Amino acid sequence: MSSVVEWLQHDTGGLLTLAAVSIAVLLLLIIKVKLEPFIALIIVSVGLALVAGVSVEKLVGSPQKGAAQSILETGFGGILGHIAPIIGLGTVLGALLERSGGADVLTNCLLRLFGPKGAPLAMGVTGLILGIPVFFDIGIFILAPLVYVCAKRGGKSLVMYALPMLAGLSMTHAFLPPHPGPVAAAGLLHTSLGWIILMGIICGIPAWFVSGIVWGTWIGKRVIVEVPEDFVPEEEHASKTPPPLGLIAFIIAVPMLLILGGTFGSVILEPGSQPYSILVFFGTPAIALTLAVVLAFYLLGIRRGINANQLAEMTGNALKPIGMILLVVGAGALFGAVLRATGVGTALTDSMSNLGLPLIVSAYLVSCALRIAQGSATVAITATAGIIGEAVASGGYSQAQIALIVIAISAGSIILSHVNDGGFWIVAKYFNMTVKQTLMTWTVLETILSVVGFAMVLLLWAFV
Repeated sequence: MSSVVEWLQHDTGGLLTLAAVSIAVLLLLIIKVKLEPFIALIIVSVGLALVAGVSVEKLVGSPQKGAAQSILETGFGGILGHIAPIIGLGTVLGALLERSGGADVLTNCLLRLFGPKGAPLAMGVTGLILGIPVFFDIGIFILAPLVYVCAKRGGKSLVMYALPMLAGLSMTHAFLPPHPGPVAAAGLLHTSLGWIILMGIICGIPAWFVSGIVWGTWIGKRVIVEVPEDFVPEEEHASKTPPPLGLIAFIIAVPMLLILGGTFGSVILEPGSQPYSILVFFGTPAIALTLAVVLAFYLLGIRRGINANQLAEMTGNALKPIGMILLVVGAGALFGAVLRATGVGTALTDSMSNLGLPLIVSAYLVSCALRIAQGSATVAITATAGIIGEAVASGGYSQAQIALIVIAISAGSIILSHVNDGGFWIVAKYFNMTVKQTLMTWTVLETILSVVGFAMVLLLWAFV
């Protein structure tokens, strides 16, 4: 028995066996036992650490030294200090934009710009822009009635208008801050969100166009989903006097531009100079998003007649759903910390290298496998980042290259959405599709978005 334990703890084959068993147990707990992912991740992380020979003191701390330097404390809590303010502020910003009627303003402007024939493209651009500050499911909730209106007026399948919008929401949710996946991966792999924004846009826009516009238009002519006869267009909007389009665009652009300015200011300006300090300060994601939220509080709230009590209620309601997201991200980071402490992460990355797979390809494939198996993009991202984290840290990669690795992981995390993914059922429900129709449309869209996004990553990798 002791020889088996030693083999598991010290031999590369044993460590790989531990990795395979831990991932299998994780999937079993999530898929079969229906355990919440963050609880499953904690159970598997602790079990893996104990089997791999990590001391109790190192894992949970001791009464004399406390838990401050334990893997449990630093692994779970370290990442939350980075992502919690970003996700929280981004969520509040999205709620303010939604409550103000900004989605209606944006959609109606784009519909006028593109005309009736260009309505699918207008819905796609709406999803792309609105997807930056709002979560995927919230974006569907806001835009689904507008998709129905477009389909009713155009007399065509709901699919033709829904898929471009869904591609926009999905791309921004997977590739761009302040969404949980890319923010968590950036924190775990230690790269700037400015680089994530830049690489996410460059890789994501072509992927959105191919999956949402090209595929959406083609399949929309073949999968006919009628607007229900009892559908009545909503006449009541969140605001009777919606804000101007320029104001909505300004508030969305402020944090993105500040973060990009901070990233590239730190590269081209002399450290310690006043311009450097100003750009880095305002380009810090938490500062940039705080400024955007304060602007939105005033410009979309107070100046438009929303009082402080209403703003407080709106903020509280917006923040309620993010608790589980933060717990999953924290538990995923703990899993990654245990993998590093046990040497399993090193064994995995060494084995992938021996197979001749570049790290960026391995990252994509691992993320794809985890996504397909258990459905959660966030779990796929955090677990994959934990598995490859040590290889990234020791690989001498530039910030641009690490950002591309993050985008590769994010691309893998959205592939082949099917019945184990909550997003699959949201899409089916909101757009009146059967399971077969959802597989033919949404599942293929997500796969195209993933593959084209990763192809763009590989193309950029050749130049960075």
